[in-house]
Amino acid sequence: MEKVPQMHSDGYSFTEEVIRQASHLRYFALSLTKNEADSEDLVQETMMKAFIYRTRFTEHTNMKAWLFTIMKNIFINDYRRKIRAKTMLDNTQNGFYLNYPQIARTPDPDSEFHFREILDFVEKLPESFRVPLKMYFEGYKYKEIADHLNLPIGTVKSRIFLARRQLMALRDEKRLSSPSLHS
Repeated sequence: MEKVPQMHSDGYSFTEEVIRQASHLRYFALSLTKNEADSEDLVQETMMKAFIYRTRFTEHTNMKAWLFTIMKNIFINDYRRKIRAKTMLDNTQNGFYLNYPQIARTPDPDSEFHFREILDFVEKLPESFRVPLKMYFEGYKYKEIADHLNLPIGTVKSRIFLARRQLMALRDEKRLSSPSLHS
């Protein structure tokens, strides 16, 4: 097994530099995960990958940015993996992707009302806008949506953008037609 020198002639030590960034990594991990235990796991995995791929780091460059990039990529990949684990393919004619929550909880009545209202707005959209929008909010990347729907990626981005605009218009229309409680 080949040993990687710990200290260079100019006094640079990769290990010491990584350790100096540990507190910054902890804060960044906590901002991503919002959970102490998950943030510690993320820091450990980031440091492990940093040591595994240490030969890819250029000495005397921005170690903090390099480590943050590793951490962000780990976090995003884990998030996508979790979304895919919860996603199933419905075998109906249209084959929509369904995303089932893993945790059952009692919803707040107000948030449940607003959620149903948003879903009603989404269902009012034409199918050509509704399907890409739903897939996007379920965690699919533009490329995955484009491949699944056999559309150019630009068309997918455009439809998602236009669907959002239509939702905002429906929301504004609903607000204008609803009697105000503050009048």
